[in-house]
Amino acid sequence: MRIHKNKVLITGATAGIGKALTETFLKLDNQVIAIGRNQEKLNELARGDSKIIPFQCDVSNQNELDKLTLFIEQHHQNLNIIINNAEIQYNYDFMKESQLLHKVEHEINVNLLAPLKLITLLLPTLQNNQNTAIVNVSSGLALVPKMDAPVYCGTKAGIHIFSKSLRYQLEAYNIKVFEIIPPLVDTAMVAGRGKGKISPQALANEFIIAFKKNKYEVNIGKVKLLRFINRLFPSLAEKLMKGGK
Repeated sequence: MRIHKNKVLITGATAGIGKALTETFLKLDNQVIAIGRNQEKLNELARGDSKIIPFQCDVSNQNELDKLTLFIEQHHQNLNIIINNAEIQYNYDFMKESQLLHKVEHEINVNLLAPLKLITLLLPTLQNNQNTAIVNVSSGLALVPKMDAPVYCGTKAGIHIFSKSLRYQLEAYNIKVFEIIPPLVDTAMVAGRGKGKISPQALANEFIIAFKKNKYEVNIGKVKLLRFINRLFPSLAEKLMKGGK
């Protein structure tokens, strides 16, 4: 992949992994369409670099996705990279917490349905451009789940398999499909949980090296070890991850 002179759309761009990816692509002389729900945070982000194009959108809302699609079709037909990063995680026990349906729906809508919808809506634009790619952010929990986040793990497993299958379909159209598979990253979403987190910038740095080399499944940090253990000793991997935070 060429890593400069692209137009990149990044969801969840105002914080955590999304912000680190935004900053990394900007340093490499790309334009970034930064997607987020909070207009103030988007404005603050955009003030830092003229190459940022802010757009407020809740990706779990179909009407807002339609508005985003129209914006791209009318003003940014040269969009060639999409990064589906926005996500939400709730930790809960189905047997101990009542009125869970809103949490279940929210996780599925943001983590799974939104990326699939956005890809579907924007593929016609990507198909008309060169050096095109779709990047989906999943999780090490897509490979080996933990006990207290079953829906989150399920949505990330869905993204993992979807990315593989879509990669096969789009090979003939020269649209590359990448998957970032992170370990525990030091973001607001996991504040107070777990140890040994990597920084969002460390993740972005590792990803961009793999992206340039066309490594489609990008195992970040400790995920490399997790995949090794899971391949040779799956029961051990499950034991290690089951009670993880």
